[in-house]
Amino acid sequence: MVRCWWLAGLLVACAAAEPRSRQQLRHLQDSAGIAARLPPRLEGRWVSTGCEVRPGPEFLTRSYLFYTNRLFKALQFYYWDPSCRDPSYSLVIKGKLRLRQASWITRGATEADYHLHKVGIVFHSQKAMREVASWINQTSGEGCRGFLPPGRSWAPGALYEVLSAKTERDCTAALGFAMHELSLVRVERHFQPLLQPKQSGSRLVEELYLGDIHTDWGERLHYRPTGYQRPMQSALHHVHPCPACGIISRADEHHPPILPARAALPMQLSGSWVSTHCEVRPAVLFLTRYFTFHGNNHTWEGHYYHYSDPLCRQPTFTIYASGHYTQGIPSSKVRGGTELAFKVTQARVTPMDQLSVVMLNSSAAGSCGLAGSWSAGVEQDITPTNGCLALGIKLPHTEYELFKTEQDTQERSLLYIGERPTDGSSPDSPDKRPTSYQAPLVQCAAASEEFSNYISLKYVGRKDANGMEALKPLPVAFLLFIALLFLRWD
Repeated sequence: MVRCWWLAGLLVACAAAEPRSRQQLRHLQDSAGIAARLPPRLEGRWVSTGCEVRPGPEFLTRSYLFYTNRLFKALQFYYWDPSCRDPSYSLVIKGKLRLRQASWITRGATEADYHLHKVGIVFHSQKAMREVASWINQTSGEGCRGFLPPGRSWAPGALYEVLSAKTERDCTAALGFAMHELSLVRVERHFQPLLQPKQSGSRLVEELYLGDIHTDWGERLHYRPTGYQRPMQSALHHVHPCPACGIISRADEHHPPILPARAALPMQLSGSWVSTHCEVRPAVLFLTRYFTFHGNNHTWEGHYYHYSDPLCRQPTFTIYASGHYTQGIPSSKVRGGTELAFKVTQARVTPMDQLSVVMLNSSAAGSCGLAGSWSAGVEQDITPTNGCLALGIKLPHTEYELFKTEQDTQERSLLYIGERPTDGSSPDSPDKRPTSYQAPLVQCAAASEEFSNYISLKYVGRKDANGMEALKPLPVAFLLFIALLFLRWD
């Protein structure tokens, strides 16, 4: 693997010349030294790095152990609360996994087949036992009715079997349970610089990406993923610090992990927020995001950079959108979340490759900018045509959103925006409001700053709609000087 961890240090050293948002986007474009092996090696334990939120909502943590003989044991710990401190029940899932070929749909992923041998459930309270038993008794088939007789007393530590391949009994549907996430797999490896005083070098970090969970509860039992969930990390090779990693790796079905208490943060959107890595959406969309929120007048700007590859190196098109948003109110459905409504009033599109140019130029007249006038690297305003039909953009429109802010272990502010519907639709009505979140954005400026042109080493020489150069690279001599300083320390 190419050792390019020092690039992060180089970018930090350039802080005086570039805002942090631009540094982060440059860092993402250089892929931060990420390597992904095909087929991936799964052997070992993988754990959540914090409390996860699935559509529903469901709050959970995960600990998956893969053996060299293809067998696996997966633990899923479910909670009543969004901090994962009040456990409800745990699932013990045992089965076998067989990796197949590289995915033809999701670039960089490996397809897999799995077979479940058994699934057991351990309740952590009388309330959890009564609630789950009611679900199963009311909604499952003949073989599951009477799973637990009404009034049955909770027995701490007791394991109840809800699926058995041997007896062909499956009572998991009432839980919304499926392991289709195992049908799409990707493992990424990169090196995290050692930032402690008097330390140099880096440590290996391994991340396991498994298939996404459908946002519609009714579809999740049949859905075959094309995107990913929040990644798990290797119990041996994870980011530092990660208090949750050790707690989760030591837990078992009888002793669920209780994550450290975290202070609730007020919703402070003002400022700029940027993706922490190349993101993957269902229907095979690779992108990075950059948002600026202006709290004084409740307006916002969003930049969406789309790519054709899982490392976000090959740009296809960019979208700029803007509008205004409402005052947030606490969510009554998703504890810890804030509900807002976003009005999108303006948008611009820039095709970055020839395929995108051809697609946009094939649009019907009046449906996406000026017909037949699209060219690579030149931005067009699609507001006069009320959006762009080819890209599924309609203007103006309102989206009903779910937001959450928190701090990570490095005391960086993170912004979670509601997960987009898996079917590609828009959350354009209150009943479509998300109940889970996308990958977090990191705050790169506490106060709003102008970011009218996307700055990227990949886009040198690109021009905007006025023919002006969109990028002025840093002086080469300055970059070489900083690079030599870091090489001396290597």
